[in-house]
Amino acid sequence: MTRKMLLAVICTVSFGIVQAQNVPTVLNGAPAVTEVPTVTSTKEAFYEQIPLVKEVISFAKAHLSIRYRSGGTTTRGFDCSGFTRFCYNKFGISLPHSSAAQGTVGQAVNKEAAQPGDLILFKGHSAGGSRIGHVGMITEVIGDQIKFIHSAWNGGVRYDYLHASYYQRRFVGVRRVAHLLAEK
Repeated sequence: MTRKMLLAVICTVSFGIVQAQNVPTVLNGAPAVTEVPTVTSTKEAFYEQIPLVKEVISFAKAHLSIRYRSGGTTTRGFDCSGFTRFCYNKFGISLPHSSAAQGTVGQAVNKEAAQPGDLILFKGHSAGGSRIGHVGMITEVIGDQIKFIHSAWNGGVRYDYLHASYYQRRFVGVRRVAHLLAEK
């Protein structure tokens, strides 16, 4: 099949699908009204409770792609705890400069209760160890998918997902520090 024929087939099928979606259903002589469910985002509700959480996450996102630097705490380069510390410090929350120490700040929460702005903690390079060696900040929670921003040695400030096997094997816990923002 030539490219032109394939393109024509795709356009025809797509047009047919669109047309089928736009045909109103008629029941007993009257068009049916279909209710569209409204999706309420718990993320937005959380942001409404503590508006500064959204600002902290926006501030963190503005630093995507800054390189990793061991011991780094500035825009010249961050290590993982230096990055979370830098972001929260901008909003008056002083976090320690160690992922293990950040694992003791705030309140522990279950993974299922994780919210944007929470710290997410991992074991270091060895999945077999027990010591916290890495930290990030949760930016989104959609269903059971947790997206976080962190400074990784192999890419600098970037996004990752907890469901990736590397992070699943090293996951330690979640700490809620956003309530500290509410107290400011």
